[in-house]
Amino acid sequence: MKHRSLKIGIMSLEDYQKRTILIAKGEYKPKPSEPKVFFPSLKAVSQILSEENRHLLKVIRETNPESIMELARTTKRAQSNLSRTLKKLASYGIISLLEENHKKKPVVKYTDFNVNCSIDQKAFATV
Repeated sequence: MKHRSLKIGIMSLEDYQKRTILIAKGEYKPKPSEPKVFFPSLKAVSQILSEENRHLLKVIRETNPESIMELARTTKRAQSNLSRTLKKLASYGIISLLEENHKKKPVVKYTDFNVNCSIDQKAFATV
């Protein structure tokens, strides 16, 4: 897998909602250089990209498991906890859970993460 970078921004939920509405109305067009994913805080980013989750992403990339069950066996993690973690990673677009043969196959979409953080919330959009 080639290395792909995900640009992450930090933005309050209120500002993110305003930005989303402006985009939906066609009043704001995000620049290609802007972050694709936003978190409400650095703490939230650190929870999603924890050492344990980064290790999990590496295991997925290196072993290419055919299912969550196979990944659970490989990592020796409970399937229910693993499934919850994978769904969270998928909700941020970090992985995909592909349906194959009635099983969900985890696939890593990004290997590198660039966090953009500014004291000026308007750094990413005119909200």
